[in-house]
Amino acid sequence: MCTSLTTCEWKKVFYEKMEVAKPADSWELIIDPNLKPNELAPGWKQYLEQHASGRFHCTWCWHTWQSANVVILFHMHLDRAQRAGSVRMRVFKQLCYECGTARLDESSMLEENIESLVDNLITSLREQCYDEDGGQYRILVATRPDSGPHRSEFCEACQEGIVHWKPSEKLLEEEATFSGASKSRAQEALGYNFFSLRWCLFWASLCLLIVYLQFSFRSSAFL
Repeated sequence: MCTSLTTCEWKKVFYEKMEVAKPADSWELIIDPNLKPNELAPGWKQYLEQHASGRFHCTWCWHTWQSANVVILFHMHLDRAQRAGSVRMRVFKQLCYECGTARLDESSMLEENIESLVDNLITSLREQCYDEDGGQYRILVATRPDSGPHRSEFCEACQEGIVHWKPSEKLLEEEATFSGASKSRAQEALGYNFFSLRWCLFWASLCLLIVYLQFSFRSSAFL
């Protein structure tokens, strides 16, 4: 039974996408608020999503805020013999920085954000549980501005030692890697063309030299 609309949406999207990705296997999604990072039972794998976009609503002072730093932890296990898998999931909460209450608040997410997050989860599942090439991960950058810089003192994930990387830095790093690879390929292609042209000129000169020598030899014979 779903405990919230967001939980129901997570399960709905997950089951629909897994039915397409792995129709021969049975998978379940369990919400586990006590899940701990890097504390894995034997045979279990971990995937950590660090920059999901979510909206928080304080149940004490009714303050709402948008965050692009929602952390979601997944633990995954596949029983190949039974063709059954399980995903345990924890969405880390945040504290309201307006009223300062110690009550942690849950986030709500748009359906399109949940679909992107589930796509990343399935990519990790394929890689870690099925030893497949899962494809490209989607770097999630919030489409709506958040409420300002991330405040680690109000973040449950930060308090448990999870370190955030910045999406902008990640994008720049990948862009630099891609540009460097493209530049190397271009230089290799240029070098290949250069050597090809040089060899063509060499063989052309050699042929002309042979023709010249033959012509000179015949001219000498006639004399």
